[in-house]
Amino acid sequence: MAKRIELKKLNIHYGDFLAVKDVDMMIEPRSVTAFIGPSGCGKSTVLRSLNRMLEVTPGARVDGEVLLDNVNLYDKAVDPVRVRRQVGMVFQQPNPFPTMSIRENVLAGIQLNNKRMAHSEKEEVLERSLRSANLWNEVKDRLDRPGSSLSGGQQQRLCIARATAVQPEVLLMDEPCSALDPISTLAIEDLIQELKEDYTVVIVTHNMQQAARVSEKTGFFTINGTGMPGHLVEFDNTETIFSNPKEKQTEDYITGRFG
Repeated sequence: MAKRIELKKLNIHYGDFLAVKDVDMMIEPRSVTAFIGPSGCGKSTVLRSLNRMLEVTPGARVDGEVLLDNVNLYDKAVDPVRVRRQVGMVFQQPNPFPTMSIRENVLAGIQLNNKRMAHSEKEEVLERSLRSANLWNEVKDRLDRPGSSLSGGQQQRLCIARATAVQPEVLLMDEPCSALDPISTLAIEDLIQELKEDYTVVIVTHNMQQAARVSEKTGFFTINGTGMPGHLVEFDNTETIFSNPKEKQTEDYITGRFG
């Protein structure tokens, strides 16, 4: 299922403003790639370009290519709705649908896609998705309770179950642990390690220790000043980025000299 992602000369604009410039990167399947860097450097912007979520922002546009197994996601013939089915996303704040039960939350994507399923098939998807999010044993006896009744960490895992229920090929995570306590953060990090067996995972994080713990590759983004575009400084194996970076800007950020 997992797919390779390649960015070629990616430039992202908001109207006339160039927000991110000249990003080249190869993200391998069945791996975790982390984006790190100071606030405002374009990490989340690049992440949202990977499933065309940028297009919901008025004036946003992309130049260059985002290739999913050599298919350009921004080709005019490509349906953005289909892209978002292939490339799921988990946001910074857990966002279960408040009026829906745990069961309805997990199956929401399937319902939205008008995918016809027998009741038994839906129950299989429900259990598989909750098990993949390490949540099944905690909620199996209260599936009809509101998703919002769960703890913050459980809600985030519910959102991951919802994202994986439609069986995407790539899973994007935008600071998925920033609103969670340390125990819930550890549970999500353990889950990310399991998810990479089936998915290509890309995570934005401000927690450098988290990037070092969960990812195989890390991209360091920065911005040179107010009004300047963000750019990718260095992309390499995570161990190299944190122990022997090639660029001084990377070293300064990793060692806390700026950022």
